[in-house]
Amino acid sequence: MNVLVIDIGGTHIKILASGQKAHREFDSSPTLTPTMMVTAVRNLSSDWAYDAISIGYPGIVRHNRPIAEPRNLGKGWVTFGYRAAFRRPVKMLNDATMQALGSYRHGKMLFLGLGTGLGSTLIMNHLLEPLELGHLPYKKGTYEDYIGIRGLERDGKKKWRKNVADIVALLTAAIEPDDVVLGGGNVNKLKVLPPGCRLGANENSFRGGVLMWQSASPKGSRLPTRKTNQVSP
Repeated sequence: MNVLVIDIGGTHIKILASGQKAHREFDSSPTLTPTMMVTAVRNLSSDWAYDAISIGYPGIVRHNRPIAEPRNLGKGWVTFGYRAAFRRPVKMLNDATMQALGSYRHGKMLFLGLGTGLGSTLIMNHLLEPLELGHLPYKKGTYEDYIGIRGLERDGKKKWRKNVADIVALLTAAIEPDDVVLGGGNVNKLKVLPPGCRLGANENSFRGGVLMWQSASPKGSRLPTRKTNQVSP
């Protein structure tokens, strides 16, 4: 099966299909609607062949659908008919969860996505569980307030890096993962990774999108046992 993977971000939307070597992208915006997204994706991928679609969505996804409108895009994402618009079967996960799936190797892995907010996912023995750790209280706000984009812009890189290290240490102590992966658009602003962490990569989102079609159901199901570094879109 050839899969077209769509990674929706607040700045860019990236796509890659099975068998293709390089992703393509176009700009997103606060006025971007799902209809506009579908039109742009279909135009950009018109010379690619694919049988199914995986979407990484910047928000909470339940039962293969978003349950809230994205903060940095236009309206209409919750009620939109993705399968009908693409004329293909569609599976959807939170964007951080899709990247976590593509980053997984073994054991209990905690994925933290440093972006507009704080994406988080736990994978334990090939079982996938999206989390909302960014909303937990921290200092005078939440984790997301301090290591999301608002904290970075308000506090500057030096203090933001310290908060990232502190929060990673707290979550690692509480969850006791075997592996911690830091991804997201702002991870490259870290000078040094916190102890016990490894760096994620955007291409892991595409691996995750392919893996979504190799298990019966992404959330709460058993994932393929082979390592994701053996999976190529």
